[in-house]
Amino acid sequence: MKTIKTLFLAIAMLLGAAVSIRAELPNVRLQDINGKTVQTGTISNGGKPVIISFWATWCKPCLRELKAIHEVYADWQDETGVKMIIVSIDQAQDANKVKPLVDGFGWEYEVLLDPNGDFKRAMNVQNVPHLFILDGKGKIVYNHTGYTDGGETEIYDIISKL
Repeated sequence: MKTIKTLFLAIAMLLGAAVSIRAELPNVRLQDINGKTVQTGTISNGGKPVIISFWATWCKPCLRELKAIHEVYADWQDETGVKMIIVSIDQAQDANKVKPLVDGFGWEYEVLLDPNGDFKRAMNVQNVPHLFILDGKGKIVYNHTGYTDGGETEIYDIISKL
């Protein structure tokens, strides 16, 4: 009986370690839309929450979600200090569409390009839109895939509690 308890304890500790490892951002080198190199493992926001959204220019639900968040983003920043980073998964031949689209919508998000899908794979993103919320310590505290109208309310509820 003691051996079984010890085994369960060991398994629980391993699972806990695996969860805490998965809760941190992997370190992948990307570029922003201005060509500056960014190491994803260093993403932070001075102790305030960060939203990372994987998207593509061709993804209609992605665009709807990013537009909806844009409408309330200034308020969110004032109230929570949140920073929004959007990661385009458009392939290299389509990366030139990202900046004009972002500028056209007037989005003031930080924009990263992941044309080879390295960060996407490291974060285990299968479909877009896929959104992650990091707490002020850089730990992933929430993620979801897809978008339904009004979904930004749930996002705000989470970041306002951080």
